[in-house]
Amino acid sequence: MATEDSLSSKSIGFDTPPAARAASRAHTRDRTAPVAYAGARASPQAVKHAHTPRQPHSNSRSPRRWRAAGLLMPFALLALIELLVRAGTLPDHLVPAPSTIAAALLQLGAGSLLRHICASTLRVFAGFGIGAALALLVGAAMGLSRRLDALLDPSFQALRAIPSLAWVPILLLWMGIDEAPKIALVAIGAFFPVHLAVVAGIRDVDRKLIELGDVHRLSRAASFQRILLPASLPQIFTGLRTGLSLAWMFMVAAELIAATRGLGYLLSDGRETGRPDIVFGAILLLALLGKLSDGSMKYVEARVLAWRDTVDMEAAR
Repeated sequence: MATEDSLSSKSIGFDTPPAARAASRAHTRDRTAPVAYAGARASPQAVKHAHTPRQPHSNSRSPRRWRAAGLLMPFALLALIELLVRAGTLPDHLVPAPSTIAAALLQLGAGSLLRHICASTLRVFAGFGIGAALALLVGAAMGLSRRLDALLDPSFQALRAIPSLAWVPILLLWMGIDEAPKIALVAIGAFFPVHLAVVAGIRDVDRKLIELGDVHRLSRAASFQRILLPASLPQIFTGLRTGLSLAWMFMVAAELIAATRGLGYLLSDGRETGRPDIVFGAILLLALLGKLSDGSMKYVEARVLAWRDTVDMEAAR
C-alpha cells in the first residue's frame, strides 16, 4: 500500500507497461470519485447560494423615518408646552406659551429682528473664521513638532481653562467697546476646540501610514498633504463643529456685556424689562441659528469626506 501511494514519476513514466498505467488511472478514479459524486449531487441553486456572500440586512427607510421624527420632535415639544400653559399647569410668567413668544417677536418688527440676527451672525462667522484659521495653523505646527508642542501646550491649556466672561473686561480695556472685542472673544472661544482636534488628529495617524510614505520616499510636505491631512480630517471636522457651537456661546457672552444689537442684547433687554417672551424668543432663535450652522458644517464634512467607507457614511447615502 505504501509503495502504491508513493509512486514516483519514474514508475508512471513512459517506460511503465500499459497494464500498470491502467491500474494507476483506475486508482486515481477511485480516490476522486467521492468528490465528483458529491459535486454531482449538489444542485445549481445550492452551489450558487454557497458562493454568494450573504448580504447584510438593511432598511433604508428606517434612518429616514428616525430623522423625520427627530425634526418633528421640537415642534411636538412646543405644542406640549402650549397645551400645558393654556391648561394652567405651567405659569405663563415663567414659561410663556410658544404662541406668545411668536407674537412678541412679530411685535419687534421684521426689520429690527433681522438686524439683531445679522449682527450676531456676522460676529460669529468673523470670530469663528479668525479663531479656526489660527487654530489650524498652530495646531498643525504643534502636531508636527514635539518640541513646539512641549513648549506651547502648558500655556494653551492654562488659557483654555479661563472662563469666557473673564476675558470680557480685559478685551474691553484693550480694544474698547466697538466690534473688535466681541469678535476677539468669539475667536478665543472657537480657537481651543479646533486646536485640540488638529493636534490630536495628527498625532493619532497610524504609524504604518507614515512608514508607507517613507517607503515611497515622500517629502515632508507631500507626506503631510497625502497622508497626515486626509487621515486627520475626520477629527478636525469634529473640532470645527465644536468650535462653531462654542462661537455662538461666546458671542452671547460678548453681547450681554456691551452691545446695542444682537440676540445677546435681546436676552439682556428682556431680562431687564421683565419680558420672558423676549428672552425665550432670543433663545429659540439662537437654537435655530446654531442648528442651521452646524447642519451646514455637517454637509460640508459629508462632501469633503465622501471617500470614507464607514457605517455612518453608508447610512447617510
